[in-house]
Amino acid sequence: MMNLHVALFSSILAIGSNAHPLGEPGRDKRHVIANLRRNSFAVRRQSTTVKLQNGTQPVFDAPLVHMEVQGLLGKYSMASDFLNGISLNPDTQPDTGYGPFNDTPILQYFANASKPSSLLTQPQPLSARDGGGGAAAGAEPILGLPDEPYASFELMPLTDDVAGGMDVSYYGPLKFGTPAQALTVSVDTGSADLWVPVACPGCSNAQFDAAASSTFRSTGRRASVTYGAGRVAGTVASDTVALGALSVDAQRFVAVRTESQDFMDYPSSGLLGLAFRSISRMDAPTFFEGLLAGRKLAAGIFSTHLTRGAEDGSQICFGCYDLTKTTGPVEWLNLTSKTYWTVAMDGLAAGKNRTEPLSIIAAVDTGSSLILVSDDVARQFYGLIPGAQDASATYGGGFYTYPCASPVTSSLVFSGRPYMIHQDDMNLGKLSDDSDDCVGGIIGISSDYGLPANLAIIGDVFLKSWYVTFDYAGSRLGLAPSINNR
Repeated sequence: MMNLHVALFSSILAIGSNAHPLGEPGRDKRHVIANLRRNSFAVRRQSTTVKLQNGTQPVFDAPLVHMEVQGLLGKYSMASDFLNGISLNPDTQPDTGYGPFNDTPILQYFANASKPSSLLTQPQPLSARDGGGGAAAGAEPILGLPDEPYASFELMPLTDDVAGGMDVSYYGPLKFGTPAQALTVSVDTGSADLWVPVACPGCSNAQFDAAASSTFRSTGRRASVTYGAGRVAGTVASDTVALGALSVDAQRFVAVRTESQDFMDYPSSGLLGLAFRSISRMDAPTFFEGLLAGRKLAAGIFSTHLTRGAEDGSQICFGCYDLTKTTGPVEWLNLTSKTYWTVAMDGLAAGKNRTEPLSIIAAVDTGSSLILVSDDVARQFYGLIPGAQDASATYGGGFYTYPCASPVTSSLVFSGRPYMIHQDDMNLGKLSDDSDDCVGGIIGISSDYGLPANLAIIGDVFLKSWYVTFDYAGSRLGLAPSINNR
C-alpha cells in the first residue's frame, strides 16, 4: 500500500530550544501495543499472499491509508512556505562541476533496439564496476558517463515491504561510523534529513552504537521529528556514512533517543531524506549532496526502480542510470524549485478524457504510496470515470470508488503528455470480499488542512510504472517506462 512508514517518519523536523525528548512512562504498554501492531502487519502480509496466490484482490485497508494521509499532511505542513521561498536554507551548490546527465547513449540504444543485430548486445547486469563508473562498450547498462575522473557510482538494493496487497515501504542498507555498522533506512525524496536510533531505550529496531565509533560527534543540539501520529526526538550528530565504496565524512543526522509507538513495527531503523538541503530542518546537506560535494559520483543523478509486490529487486542507482530497468528512452521535466523534487503538472486523464487544464506543482515523493491532490482536482478526475462514486460517507472526504471490473486507464499529464498509472497500482483494494467496487489511489485533500491548493504529492501509485532519474545538476526529473509494466 502506501509508504506508510515514510509518511510517518518524515514530517516536520524542528530543531528547537523548546524541543523536549519524549519521556519513557508506559514503556511496557508501548511494547505490548507495538507487538499487537506488528502481529497485525503479519496477518495482512499472510492474507495478501493467500489472496494473490488465489488470484483475488485484497480488501481495502482503510486504517493504514488514513494513517499515511495523516502523516503526509504533517510532512507537508510547511510546503506553502517552502514553495514560496520562505524559511529555506541557502543553496551551497554541491553540484558545482557536474553538468546535466548525458542521455545520448540511451536514445541511441532505443533507436537501434528494434534492429535484429542490436538484440545480441542487449545490456546485461554488471558483475562489477570499474573505478570510473563505466564498463566495456556495448555492455554497460548503468550509464554514468563522467566527463571528469569522478570516483564511482553505487547501487543501493531496496526491500519492498508488502502488506495488505500494497507496497508499504522501500528500505535499504547504509553503513554508519568507524568501524562501519550496517542499518536499514527508508528512502524518501520528499524530505531532506537523515535519522537513525542511538541509545534509544524504547526503540525496537536495530540501533547505531555511537560509543563504538571513533568518528562519532554529537553537537548537543536537540531535534524532534513531528508527524501526524507521533514523533521521534534526539540530538544532531555527525559521523561517517557509507554506501558500498562511497562515503561521506561528518555526515549530519539526527541521533534519535526516543520514539513513539508508531515506529515500533517498522522493518527499517531510520530514514534517508533525498530532497534538497533548502528544506532540511537541520540545515545540513543530504547524504546525496555530500557525495556530490565530495566529487564522488560519476554523474550528478540518482535513479529509482520500485518493484510492484516483490520483496526483492527495487534499487536506487547513485550516480548512475540502469538501462536494464527500462523499456524506452527517458523524457525530461524541468524542476520548478529545488525544495522538494517538484515539476509542473497540467492535469490528470482517464482514458482519452482529461481534466480541464490545471497549473499544479507536483512533488515526486518515494516516501508516499498514494497520490494526493486537492478535493477539486480529485472530483474532476473521478468525474471522468464511468461508475466512479464519492466514498466520503464511508471513508471520509477525498476517497472515491470505481467498478473493479472496469480497470481505470489513468494518467498524470506533464508538458501536455499523459504518463500512465498502472491499473494494479491505482487499485487500493475492494470495499469487501464480495464487493464489485474498488478504492482509487488518487485521494482528494480538503483546503482546510492548509496544503497549497495547487500542490500534488506524487507517490508510488505512479512511481512504480516509471524509472525515475533525479538529475540534481540538470535541475530536472527524468521518466522512462519501467520494466514493471511488461
